Amino acid sequence: MYPYRWKDASARTFADSHGAQLSNGHDAAGVSLSPTALLNQATLDAVVLPSPNGSTCSVLAAETGSIVIAACLRNAPAVAEYLAATSLPVTVLACGERWPDGTLRPSLEDLLGAGAVLSNLGGDLSPEAKSAAAWQDAKHTIANAILTCVSGRELVERGCRDDVVYASDYGVSDVVPVLVEGAFRRAPQLPRH
Repeated sequence: MYPYRWKDASARTFADSHGAQLSNGHDAAGVSLSPTALLNQATLDAVVLPSPNGSTCSVLAAETGSIVIAACLRNAPAVAEYLAATSLPVTVLACGERWPDGTLRPSLEDLLGAGAVLSNLGGDLSPEAKSAAAWQDAKHTIANAILTCVSGRELVERGCRDDVVYASDYGVSDVVPVLVEGAFRRAPQLPRH
């Protein structure tokens, strides 16, 4: 999965240069952003995901020399375990979304994912991190919370309820995607101490 900052014609050029398919949302002509649709793709070696939010944050963080890892509710425990094994300082960023006018829109699902990683990471957390880690209070109602938040309702209205439920599953994936040479790739297993 190649994160790409711009949703314009340059995204097609970037995808072609990497021999990748371009994701263009829920358009039937392209690769869907739907996680359940991606699971059913017969062959899908590489995808470019143009996004002014998560992809942009990932690319900018990588440009600073940071190790960038993608986390969500589904892989939060695995990501926290991986991070704890590295002994590196950690910054967790809930990327959010954009309103139609381009302003930042907080994203409940991103905040819950960040909180899930932080609560599994433990250690010395900042006050902000401790607040995000309070997601545990809503742990048993995550799917309902995400289904009824702004972005969840939008996806349900577009017929993507199954995607929201799928994305709400907590701790079901052990995949830790690390941004390496411009693409998210499965992290190698760290040696156990």
